[in-house]
Amino acid sequence: MSTLKTERTRVRRIPDRGYYDKKTIYPIIDEALYCHVGINHNGSPVVIPTIHARINNTLYIHGSAASRLLQSIQEDSNLCVTISLIDGIVLARSAFHHSLNYRSVVVFGQGVIVNDFQEKWDALKAVSDHLVPKRWEDVREPNQKEMDATTVVSISLEEASAKVRSGPPGDDDADYALPIWAGVQTIELKKGTLIPDPVLPDSIGIPDYLK
Repeated sequence: MSTLKTERTRVRRIPDRGYYDKKTIYPIIDEALYCHVGINHNGSPVVIPTIHARINNTLYIHGSAASRLLQSIQEDSNLCVTISLIDGIVLARSAFHHSLNYRSVVVFGQGVIVNDFQEKWDALKAVSDHLVPKRWEDVREPNQKEMDATTVVSISLEEASAKVRSGPPGDDDADYALPIWAGVQTIELKKGTLIPDPVLPDSIGIPDYLK
């Protein structure tokens, strides 16, 4: 199943690294903890990092109801969302061919402010589950005041593409004879130590879903 390949989503630089199928795009979106949203605010480009979540073929982002993102969408709903995962540093024999192994997604589309209460609720739960599965069921749910203070924006994933680089360095043929170490240094993002809130009572233990 593929997304809509357009002039905006077509990968031009090293097109062999471009992918337009949801089997490639969805896992990158789901693994990344945050995205960057590009908007046109008062005639100037602005890129905002924010947490996201995906439900089926829709990307959801959220923020304050008073944010520049909301103001921008009210004026111009055309958005660009980028998501990047870094898997390694590619160490070549030449400075020119050093690179990164990465997986990235670029999404173009119209940002739509979610007004339906149930869709907004489901989107916020999805964002919570995206960061820490099962956390939503363990905490106080948002009240109406908090819901009103939060903006949720949906973006269709129909116009999206992925770009992926993997594998060893690609040196010039003449450079392979150089006595220089070359290869890949992997990079991993993983959750670390749980640090309790200083005012947390000793009687409250770590929930199983965090262990």
